Amino acid sequence: MAAAYGGPEVLAVQDVDVPAPADGQALIDVRAAGANPVDYKLYSGEMGRDPAALPMPVGLEVSGVVAAVGPGATGYTGALSVGDEVVATGMRGGYAEQVIVDAKDVGHKPGSLSFEQAAGLLLVGGTAWHLLTNTGVGTGDTVLIHGAAGGVGLLAVQLAVARGASVIGTASPARHDQLRKYGATPVAYGPGLADRIRAIGPVDAALDLVGTDEALDTSVELVADRSRIATIAGFGRAAELGIAALTGADGGQAIRDAARPDLLALARDGMLEVIVDRAFPLDEAAEAHRYLQTGHARGKVVLLP
Repeated sequence: MAAAYGGPEVLAVQDVDVPAPADGQALIDVRAAGANPVDYKLYSGEMGRDPAALPMPVGLEVSGVVAAVGPGATGYTGALSVGDEVVATGMRGGYAEQVIVDAKDVGHKPGSLSFEQAAGLLLVGGTAWHLLTNTGVGTGDTVLIHGAAGGVGLLAVQLAVARGASVIGTASPARHDQLRKYGATPVAYGPGLADRIRAIGPVDAALDLVGTDEALDTSVELVADRSRIATIAGFGRAAELGIAALTGADGGQAIRDAARPDLLALARDGMLEVIVDRAFPLDEAAEAHRYLQTGHARGKVVLLP
């Protein structure tokens, strides 16, 4: 819970009563909860400071085991039963030992994923799917991904390759081998970035996950059709540049939600790998968020109750 608006120091463990699941709901024993930048954007006040929202439950995605179900509890991969291993999104308050979730937002966890991996798949995977769908990336395309070695970036690389595209990914040199592993051609950011990319070949689409002027300017310089450039970070300049700034609004959440069965199927079939960088105990959520905010995470950060 966030007791107030502010930095990670406002996070604290609280004891709360968990009700029985109502019609169309499931109670989940949480095994892992994904930590995401949107979590601290919410309690920091960056997205509004409604006093009525405090204390604020935190956490939007979990994996775990179904502990109880209400009547008619059917997820997007089928009916839910006690003991099912599942993943869930759409709740507020996933940083918990147990959480009530609408069954429509619950899917069965692939056996190929650990609980830690599963808790880090759907939010970043849905965002990556949204970016690729918006820019029409498919077979034969070359897509430039800025910030390719982050949580969203690593899944965007794998999803683009699965769609038959070639990927050029920006990252620090220390992360280049990781990008090569997933089929991307890595390139270091910094002065001369556009020239280094031109030396690799033409670019059809670009995804900006970092929001820097370098990423935005390079994208519009190299991609002729600006409708094939999208950002999830450069909101301040998107309108000026004539590129898409993607959020869950304006139909974006529907695209991300619709992708959930496909993401789980791709993970089940070994076509998506979720990299977990660090796992923190639930009572160290504040420390986990401080680590996230450094921008140095090499994959997903998760919390373990």
